[in-house]
Amino acid sequence: MDFKPLLLWSDILLWAMVAGCIALAVYCRRQDYLRRAWRRVGESGVAMASATILAAFVSVGLLDSLHYQPRLPAQEGSTEAQYAPEVLSVLDALVADLRLNKEKTYSAPLATHAFAKETMERDGVQTRDYPRLKWGGAHLDDVAGRDSDLARRALSGAFYGLLLWAAVVGVAVGCMALARGAAYGATCRTVWRPDTAATRPIAWRAVFATLAVLCVIGGITAAWSGGYHVFGTDKVGQDVLYLSLKSVRTALLIGTLTTLVTLPLAVALGLIAGFRGGWWDDAIQYLYTVLNSIPGVLLIAAMVLMMQVIIDTHPEWFETAAERADARLLALCFILGLTSWTGLCRLLRAETLKLRELDYVQAARAFGVGDARIMARHILPNLMHIVLIALVMDFSGLVLSEAVLSYIGIGVDSSMNSFGTMINAARLELSREPVVWWSLAAAFVLMLALVLAANLFADAVRDAFDPRFQWRARRIVKKVTA
Repeated sequence: MDFKPLLLWSDILLWAMVAGCIALAVYCRRQDYLRRAWRRVGESGVAMASATILAAFVSVGLLDSLHYQPRLPAQEGSTEAQYAPEVLSVLDALVADLRLNKEKTYSAPLATHAFAKETMERDGVQTRDYPRLKWGGAHLDDVAGRDSDLARRALSGAFYGLLLWAAVVGVAVGCMALARGAAYGATCRTVWRPDTAATRPIAWRAVFATLAVLCVIGGITAAWSGGYHVFGTDKVGQDVLYLSLKSVRTALLIGTLTTLVTLPLAVALGLIAGFRGGWWDDAIQYLYTVLNSIPGVLLIAAMVLMMQVIIDTHPEWFETAAERADARLLALCFILGLTSWTGLCRLLRAETLKLRELDYVQAARAFGVGDARIMARHILPNLMHIVLIALVMDFSGLVLSEAVLSYIGIGVDSSMNSFGTMINAARLELSREPVVWWSLAAAFVLMLALVLAANLFADAVRDAFDPRFQWRARRIVKKVTA
């Protein structure tokens, strides 16, 4: 084989979470009350548009979670296969041009010349001028034609993006028509004119409209990246668009893997404190009150530095630099999980205190049912909407936490790309004249899109699952019926 597959621990956990999400979707489909709640999420156009943007980010993250080591050229007299120490991903292979075509140092977005002047010899005379980039705009014989070239590439990219969108929408509508047993034209009318449907349909129009915008933007970006650095280059000449795409996986891992630590602690301790009461409740309250009294950043910094010492003193544990950076990432997820379970635990304790006084719980106690069985059978299912809402809303907070921690130097490993490391690297360049703004702007725009989409989706999930907010959904249904 020309490559050797490599599974990092974060890859295993991420793909296990994907399998868990698929199993949860199958379970929700079989439960009527969960299916109706998720349908209310699907009826929201904002929620479906946000879910489409999140799906695009997740696709990039999953492509970047399939790692391998490329095979080195065979040496004379040796038949043993040798593999490079560098660990690549499928995303690296798909955007190989962005990864390999480096410049000497900074260059502005879509530029044809370097950002700083250099001394060069021209017609036998030394002069200082902006040199041409090695790759950005190198195909142009005359840089005066850059604007027309960009316009031509933008039109071409938008056209191919719309072609891709039309193909995806055509296949999706065809699958919906087959599933419903309806005609293709009638299904199209239902999708694009939902007010003609008898019942409020899933907001597919919002999905397809968002997908059209993503396809056009993606097509234009792909067309431009074939000859330019769309987001410019950083201090060592790396393409900022490539660094931004690689940072998406880190943000997703921080936002999702941390829940593997947060969830068991918060659910178990919240259930026990609320249901058992007495000294159990006092001990657990004392624990999270003490934890909340410690400054979070200082606690995380101390734990991260201790973990870094362990990693540095045991280099034999890691064969590649990617495994070493992956260990620090998992340690950061573990530490964030240990310090962020208290809020959810407090919510679950309060809800359990209310649920344990209900008649069906008292009846189960009177029949001699054990505490563990009551908590698992009668209390926990009634807490899952709170757990789901809290996890979705905590995702954006964890993504922002990673950016802040990496900004102050205690986040992910310096060899791992993340929005925080991009902002940290761009920090010193903001004080120079002229300002190198594009690294910060790229990280800010992508992080804003990810966090905003997650927040809007979380709001829709809260409205659908929380009984206190379901009046909004009923009001919308009445408006549609009228």
